[in-house]
Amino acid sequence: MEIGARRNVQPGQCLLAFSGLFLFLSIQFLGVGLGLLPQWGEHIIYTRWAAFPFAIRYGSYRLSGVLFLDELPEFPRDVLEVLRQPIEDGVVTVSRVSGSETFPSRFMLVCAMNPCKCGWYGHPSGRCHCTDSEIRRYHSRISGPLLDRIDIIVEVPALEYAELTDRAGGETSADIKKRVNAARAVQRARTGGTLSNAHLGPEELDRCCALSDACGALMKDAFDAMGLTARSYDKILRVARTIADLDGSAEIRPDHLAEAIQYRTFNLMENNL
Repeated sequence: MEIGARRNVQPGQCLLAFSGLFLFLSIQFLGVGLGLLPQWGEHIIYTRWAAFPFAIRYGSYRLSGVLFLDELPEFPRDVLEVLRQPIEDGVVTVSRVSGSETFPSRFMLVCAMNPCKCGWYGHPSGRCHCTDSEIRRYHSRISGPLLDRIDIIVEVPALEYAELTDRAGGETSADIKKRVNAARAVQRARTGGTLSNAHLGPEELDRCCALSDACGALMKDAFDAMGLTARSYDKILRVARTIADLDGSAEIRPDHLAEAIQYRTFNLMENNL
């Protein structure tokens, strides 16, 4: 579906689709075997609780949804760790004594958090009085393996008064939509309409994200300096490929790769503590 396309849904259906994963997380956290997730098309979801099977049927109209978690460190860590499987595999498996079921779970995860408990770490005003240990403890609520599964991590500095009142025109949403849809068309053509850049496997990565000598040297430096993992290496390649597609470039250039590397700044913020 193209960016900006509309789809008619039944009242409350979006709420059902978007709240499905929250319901799953909450019940998993409580230890009850029930799963309800956004699906593609009409599905019968079989769930088991106390060995009594029952079914819940609903139509999702291909809603994969956006899962937005605000104040990410405030969620219980056990609940956040449940996200690791659906982010990585696009499915959720619920296992209990009576059996196990696997459900599709493709969603876009968007998270937001403050740089510290008070929210002012790094601000030029110096109003943050959090200690380094308090900031580390705040960050440690989010595990490294979970962060490693997030494609883009950026710091967003607080806006000053002049920036808030500046009404200078920028790129319009209509122009952005055209550029994004053009990039998505390139992705579909490259993979035969089956995969987006976010879901490229090892073979597709080798074919679609080949690096020049200059890009390879840049990636090696970043890999060693930032302590990247194999998973984050692949994610940087996918993001760099997307940046190149948005730029209309058939190859990943060093500037595309450098921008993709910059989108993992949480590692840099920790190193500065």
